[in-house]
Amino acid sequence: MPALPDNARTVRGEDAFDVDAIAQWLRDNGSAELEGVPEVRQFAGGASNLTYLLRYPDRDLVLRRPPAGAKPSSGHDMVREYRIQSLLAPVYPHVPAMVGLCTDPSVLGSDFYVMGRVEGAILRSAPPAELGLTPENTRELCLRVIDLLIELHGVDPASAGLEEFGRGTGYVARQVAGWTKRYAAARTDNVPDFARVAKWLDDNRPADVASRVIHGDFRLDNIVLGDDLRPRAVLDWELATIGDPLMDLGSSLAYWVQADDHPMMQATKRQPSDLPGMLTRREIVDYYAERTGLPVDDWGFYEVFGLFRLAVIAQQIYYRYHHGQTTNPAFEHFWIAVGYLDTRCNELIDTMTEGK
Repeated sequence: MPALPDNARTVRGEDAFDVDAIAQWLRDNGSAELEGVPEVRQFAGGASNLTYLLRYPDRDLVLRRPPAGAKPSSGHDMVREYRIQSLLAPVYPHVPAMVGLCTDPSVLGSDFYVMGRVEGAILRSAPPAELGLTPENTRELCLRVIDLLIELHGVDPASAGLEEFGRGTGYVARQVAGWTKRYAAARTDNVPDFARVAKWLDDNRPADVASRVIHGDFRLDNIVLGDDLRPRAVLDWELATIGDPLMDLGSSLAYWVQADDHPMMQATKRQPSDLPGMLTRREIVDYYAERTGLPVDDWGFYEVFGLFRLAVIAQQIYYRYHHGQTTNPAFEHFWIAVGYLDTRCNELIDTMTEGK
């Protein structure tokens, strides 16, 4: 497979940092062999935490840090993200190698961590022709990706030393309440209130089906592929925790735009899930249920929850843009997607209510 663009670009002015300070910190904390100052580029992908490429002559590293003004309690906890990957590595060999964690604000102004860069391709909304995707190998790729999630959901939290990240039973209830509260806090005057959706979720929430390690943001564009189109690493563990695996699957499939979806849903696409050969959402659910043995009788709940959660995430990002906390133009129209997701959730609820 030919070398592909790495999606790294010039660092935005508002996201710049002291490169000399980072270079010195790396040398002082286990990477004495790194001489000089790295070339720094910013990855265009993430809309929450910021990710940078540190390019040295003989080694590429990746730095993760929160956006300016963010607090760990708002979901930008670098210590947590670093620890989860460090603990997972021995039992789930699909995480990048951790290089170091910094909690000294004098270096960068916030916590940050550095990890090794995993070389490979990341599938975004329009994959380049050089990948040679066909309906046949696309289907194989899709199944491998689902298997990667199934493997993660098979990890025993206790064996990985990850129990500290769980809060016991009641995960589904906490998620419904938590995301409802987050939406209220981030709502602006140009988006719907989601009141009916939130009430329906609270009235119809099932009991937890299991307590497993979950990723929280499992998407094709968070997976690095090797030359053979096999997954090499899963990225972006910001939302990982211990919880109900069906909630994780529902959240993942909220991003899974199919070729026959409404044009507004198509506009939210961030991964090539609509390519010929990709499984449909229903096919993924059925495959997952067959492989795991977990019950999916209440799948409508998980689907609505996933879309609601996606709306909250989009609104939280838009809130930052709306209030001038970021000037990234990519976030300017997120409020439109939030409005559509409210419509989509209500359509699904109507369908299920009529079917009873």
